[in-house]
Amino acid sequence: MEYMQEPPSSSHGNILCCTCGAPIPPNPANMCVSCLRTRVDISEGIPKQVSLHFCRQCERYLQPPGTWVQCALESRELLALCLKKLKASMTKVRLIDAGFLWTEPHSKRIKMKLTIQKEVLNGAILQQVFVVEFVIQAQMCDDCHRVEAKDFWKAVVQVRQKTVHKKTFYYLEQLILKHKLHQNTVRIKEIHEGIDFYYGSKQHAQKMVDFLQCTVPCRSKASQRLISHDVHSNTYNYKSTFSVEIVPVCKDNVVCLSPRLAQSLGNMGQVCVCVRVTSSIHLIDPNTLQVAEVDGNTFWRHPFNSLCSPRQLEEFIIMDIDIIRGQRLGAGAGLTSNKHTLAEVWVQKTSEMDSSHQYHCRTFLGHLLNIGDLVMGFDFANANINDESLNKMNPHHVPDVVLIKKSYDRMRRARNRVWKLRELERERDAADTDDERQYNEFLEDLEEDELLRKNVNIFRDASKIPVESDTDDEGAPRISLAEMLEDLSLNDATGGEGADMMTDS
Repeated sequence: MEYMQEPPSSSHGNILCCTCGAPIPPNPANMCVSCLRTRVDISEGIPKQVSLHFCRQCERYLQPPGTWVQCALESRELLALCLKKLKASMTKVRLIDAGFLWTEPHSKRIKMKLTIQKEVLNGAILQQVFVVEFVIQAQMCDDCHRVEAKDFWKAVVQVRQKTVHKKTFYYLEQLILKHKLHQNTVRIKEIHEGIDFYYGSKQHAQKMVDFLQCTVPCRSKASQRLISHDVHSNTYNYKSTFSVEIVPVCKDNVVCLSPRLAQSLGNMGQVCVCVRVTSSIHLIDPNTLQVAEVDGNTFWRHPFNSLCSPRQLEEFIIMDIDIIRGQRLGAGAGLTSNKHTLAEVWVQKTSEMDSSHQYHCRTFLGHLLNIGDLVMGFDFANANINDESLNKMNPHHVPDVVLIKKSYDRMRRARNRVWKLRELERERDAADTDDERQYNEFLEDLEEDELLRKNVNIFRDASKIPVESDTDDEGAPRISLAEMLEDLSLNDATGGEGADMMTDS
């Protein structure tokens, strides 16, 4: 027995689609969703493939007309940027939802799923889901263009120090790396007696000058040169130059203070040794252990120069030593050092061991020296020094020898060094044969001075076996493993020298 299907009654609330005859709930168009979509495409006019410009140097996206913004993959910022590219074509539809679809990070494709609604025939509201593909196209931004040109700059900071040793520059280099002030530079060039930092904006150069004034004793001058002038818009294009001069005194220099400055520092002796240069010059009197700090402003009011260069230091051997305890200073004396020990020593030059000529002096290295140790010092008795303050001193107050630091086996210290420092990428005019020796002396200073290395990032050298000890076999100071950082690089994550975020397919 055959049964005929009865048409649906109106009591069920359904009607027949006017195109295919399928029963559907009533709607203003009297059509099912499938037939309605075949007749009306509400995504018409919205591009399904859009170009997105990306700078591979700085990893920023172009936001028209001329703004470059930093966006991470699948971030809210990148979603907003993509929707702005479609904003003009979506004025007649209503956006319901938007989200990213997963794509390979190196595919140079970003897919976004959109859900939109629009009123169609006779007031019916149709909702549709579709995918828009954004194609990443490489385009270098203006800032990176200037960096690659290497000749475009708007401001330069010229840092100079009139001294034969670069210890202060090595220390300054580590401070710049630690605080990441080199990231905004267009170019870094090392020249004689200094280094130049080139910037694309005057604000970045001014920030560097402010940093230098806070970290090393210096003085600065600024000037600018007119490059071009637009008379219609009244705009001027200048190139600015900042000249920064660092005080011409380095660590381990022997200096002679003026009588007025020595009196203002607590009646300390005029002949002093510079033990450290940070934001100020740290001096110590080898006869009394008095210490003082001279900032940049004080130095330029009462300038003094180094009496000897590192090459003029001679090697002495300790023949006899006597520790001085309970010394009393006169009225008005300043602070004395607690980290040094005052001692009277008899020394003899290692180059004059065939003679019996010995020198007597006081030193602040009593805590380090023993009979038979080697020490570096400056021979005043046989030196020809042309210094105004020194020439006016009473000859009886000028010491025969000023001892600077204890001498260790330099080759052994270099072999036992299990740490390293990072360096600035910079251009060099010509390699100085003395640079390596000066750099090794700076590394030795870091090992010997705990306060100096507090401001420096020290990295463990993975190519050497670490040893947990503060001194080596002959007593030379070392840097402990607790003070070292792990030297992380892109090689650990990507294998090789690292890869760009977007690469050509």
